[in-house]
Amino acid sequence: MEKSRVLYITHEMVPYMQNETEIAKASRELPQGMQERGWEIRNFMPRFGCINERRHQLHEVIRLSGMNIIVNDTDQPLIIKVASIPTGRIQVYFIDNEEFFQRKHILHDEAGKFYADNDERSIFFCKGVLETVKKLGWTPDIVHCHGWMSALVPFYLRTVFKNDPVFSSAKIVFSMYEEDSFEGIINKDYVTKATEGIDNADLSAVTKADFGGILKGAIQYSDAVIKSSGFSNKDVLKYVKQSEKPMLETSFGENYLDDFHNFYSEILHEAAITAE
Repeated sequence: MEKSRVLYITHEMVPYMQNETEIAKASRELPQGMQERGWEIRNFMPRFGCINERRHQLHEVIRLSGMNIIVNDTDQPLIIKVASIPTGRIQVYFIDNEEFFQRKHILHDEAGKFYADNDERSIFFCKGVLETVKKLGWTPDIVHCHGWMSALVPFYLRTVFKNDPVFSSAKIVFSMYEEDSFEGIINKDYVTKATEGIDNADLSAVTKADFGGILKGAIQYSDAVIKSSGFSNKDVLKYVKQSEKPMLETSFGENYLDDFHNFYSEILHEAAITAE
């Protein structure tokens, strides 16, 4: 029997990030846990400048690099790198671009200020992942996005890539984390930039380009939601409830990998029934 496939998209993963956040640990443990339970997996994250290429043995994948991604009406070159986590037999693909990711810090500058172009970095990352998976020809059954930086993936999957055979049958899961939040709006032109060149684009959930608005935009196009136990944004939780989409609440406790395995299986089972 052919294995079901999960595509993981995150901006943090142990051991590549110095801080072991909830996102970073979940992004490391989930792929291995699902792989051990019989799922086939792929992992994508940005190649932030703080990631030591020599220590982690990153190398460029020439056959996947070379595309250009349009962000704010500008062509940006896409470079794909890959590394392996030997202890878990897990391969990780890295989205790289000199202008967006070759910096010492991740999302904030040395003074702790949120980078002004984090919106464009997110757009480039999300588009870059999907274009690369398409080039790989690897068809996921589930696309699981972690945190706000991958929040545009559901939107792009249901618009730009909705008829692409690589993604057309994929179910989308979006994970929300309290530690992922930021203050203020990401950019007043966030929606305009994100929907550039897309006909009849609808990101009506993003009434304000703040943390909550960006998450609601992801939920708008997702099939299911994961809530970490510490997540407390009442406006977003109200939106999830109104959407009536399945939601799994997790504290990443002792049996959480089994909970995710069952949640994924239920989503695919429901999809199979609907398709009959």
